[in-house]
Amino acid sequence: MYPDHTPQRAVEVHQPTPIPPPVVHPAPVVPVQPGTVPAVASIVLPDGRVVTGYAIDHPQPQPVTGPPAVSHAAVNVALGGVGFLAVCGGLLLLTSFIAALTAFIGQLIILAAVIFGGWIAVQVLSGSGDRGGTTVKIRRATFKRNHFHG
Repeated sequence: MYPDHTPQRAVEVHQPTPIPPPVVHPAPVVPVQPGTVPAVASIVLPDGRVVTGYAIDHPQPQPVTGPPAVSHAAVNVALGGVGFLAVCGGLLLLTSFIAALTAFIGQLIILAAVIFGGWIAVQVLSGSGDRGGTTVKIRRATFKRNHFHG
């Protein structure tokens, strides 16, 4: 390595610290109603020891019966506002739909009037074809004293 550097090794010795035995507290006495025996439970610990004891039901906390955080009237007003906004949006869409439908029907009526009027004009102005009825041809006629002699 380096000629003027000599490595020094520091030796540190660690002694294990003994773990004191756990402090055992006596289990609380659970009142048992006469005639009922609680279930016995056994647990195997990781080091192989088996612990056996009675299963204890933990008491459940009572539900809070105080007034609600938000009043029912405030919730109803808020829901009414949301519903009103939804209805307004729906009415806006409905009115625009009705306006578009009205415009479409108006255009259909105008288109039908133009087509039907054109068909009537063609029928009136066309000179060809049989017009129906009785045709009487008068070739030579004489009118004397307002009487017709044919």
